[in-house]
Amino acid sequence: MSISSPRRVKATLMWPFAMVLTFILTAFVTTAYFLQVQVRDRALSGRVAAVAKLVDQKLDKDTNLMRAVLHTMQGIPAIGAAFAAQDRDALLREAGPLFQTLRSEHRITHLYFNNPELVNLVRLHSPDEFGDQIMRTTVTQARSQNKITHGLELGALGTLTLRVVAPWPSAGGVSGYVEMGEEIGHLVQEIHDSLSVDLLVLVDKQLLPAQQFEHGLAMLERQGNWDRFTQQVMVAYTKADIPVAMNDAVLAALRMGESQVFSDNRQTLHLAMLPLLDSNGQRIGDMVVMRDITGLEGTFQRSITMVTFLSLLVGAFVLGLFYFALDRVERDYQRQHDLEHQLLRLDTEHARILQIEKLSALGTMVGEIAHQLNNPLVGVVNLAQLAQREANNPARTRELLAEIRHAGQDCHTFIASMLRFAKVSKFDCHSTDMVQVVNETVLMFRQTIRQQILVELVLPDQPVILMADPILLRHALFNLLANAAQATEGDGAIVISLQAQPHPETGAPGWRLAVRDHGKGIAPEILDKVFTPFFTTRHEGTGLGLPVVQHVALLHQGFVSVENLPEGGTQFAIWLLQSNPGPLQHTT
Repeated sequence: MSISSPRRVKATLMWPFAMVLTFILTAFVTTAYFLQVQVRDRALSGRVAAVAKLVDQKLDKDTNLMRAVLHTMQGIPAIGAAFAAQDRDALLREAGPLFQTLRSEHRITHLYFNNPELVNLVRLHSPDEFGDQIMRTTVTQARSQNKITHGLELGALGTLTLRVVAPWPSAGGVSGYVEMGEEIGHLVQEIHDSLSVDLLVLVDKQLLPAQQFEHGLAMLERQGNWDRFTQQVMVAYTKADIPVAMNDAVLAALRMGESQVFSDNRQTLHLAMLPLLDSNGQRIGDMVVMRDITGLEGTFQRSITMVTFLSLLVGAFVLGLFYFALDRVERDYQRQHDLEHQLLRLDTEHARILQIEKLSALGTMVGEIAHQLNNPLVGVVNLAQLAQREANNPARTRELLAEIRHAGQDCHTFIASMLRFAKVSKFDCHSTDMVQVVNETVLMFRQTIRQQILVELVLPDQPVILMADPILLRHALFNLLANAAQATEGDGAIVISLQAQPHPETGAPGWRLAVRDHGKGIAPEILDKVFTPFFTTRHEGTGLGLPVVQHVALLHQGFVSVENLPEGGTQFAIWLLQSNPGPLQHTT
């Protein structure tokens, strides 16, 4: 493969991948930004809804309070007599203390007594102002409907007031109309304290002449700016330092139902607007809800900056990985041919080594079988020669033939045991006596191992019946015995034990089949490698004996453990479940 070809592949793939990655990261950052904006807008919408609900609740509460006060006042004979006589001084004297109490304890700011022609008789909140005709909507509705009316209205002094007007009945009809009012300034402050938002109350200038507004400021000793906005003027607020950036354009956008966010050098505000309606349902002004989101905006900016930075970092990292991956692919193309030949040679060598191991194992097994069969066959030959010499003695000949038959039966039994032991098995669970499996395996071990090694058995007196595959268990136990025989030194014995033992983690009932040798033990650095296929420390070993033991244990839903004993030697243990479920179709 030429050098230029991989470079063209890299260039062809890198640019499209970079563009796609840039698009994904841009979309991710944009989505994160708009989600943050939506969360912020939903939070303000929730505050606005809470403000609207709280305003309605407080207006209803104060309206009911003023209704109750007016009803109580109409039951005071002195006030009723003064009103019926249209005695202004008497009304000031009788109703004045009550009004002062209402002003100090319940924030009642206005109390009017008007005659039947709606001409003001006395203003208790401003005693020097009287004699003018009052034609506000709430008053005219009370006269036309002859019942209590209420609603938000602008006063002559430029105050936005919740008013309740009630006819004052008398024996001759109606003595006049009493009007009680409450400026909404305290209501705005209560909402500010409850919901941690600032409020601005604006009224339309067309409903409030400039002269009345300025007169009201002077009389009530307040501050205000008629020229701050073109169409509206502030009559109540909780925030003294109104941002300079809040202008007519911002108010126009708010009146269209759009929320606004603007910042100055000190803070960032999120604004929304609620309409204010009078008793006729006409819009007379607006309430601006302002939420200080300086901290949230700082957190938002830091989050977006961090997301952008991390996105760029991740994009650069992924792009770099992709670049190096393509570079590696190019190198892999160049080495592919050599690698294929190397793998082919390795595969051939591996197959040859496996064949040698198979032949070695087969030779060892044949040697053991020949050793076991040689002794009885020599005896058969010798007995046949004796029988030939004793042909004239029928009794002696029959004895010798019986010995030959016994020797032949021993050979047959040995061959049958070897074939049964070497049988290829499919995992087949059935009731199996573990004590019998151990005894048969030990017998085969003693017949096939030339070393005279003592094997001690620690087995239960009663049969141990498990659902197991006896052929596979004999294979596993024989492998452990063979390893123990190779590890045992001197006159040490191999100890086989079968004991009841629950599962160390689940507590399930089971049995532990352990094989212990008296060797030097296994080196700690290779203790965790003994079950690795093809791992062996002996030149003649295949490294498959212990993996086969582990596989057999797993097929029986058990496990194999190994440990070096403090007194010396190594112990391998197979844990088997007390009741194994139905047979699994695994081939070993």
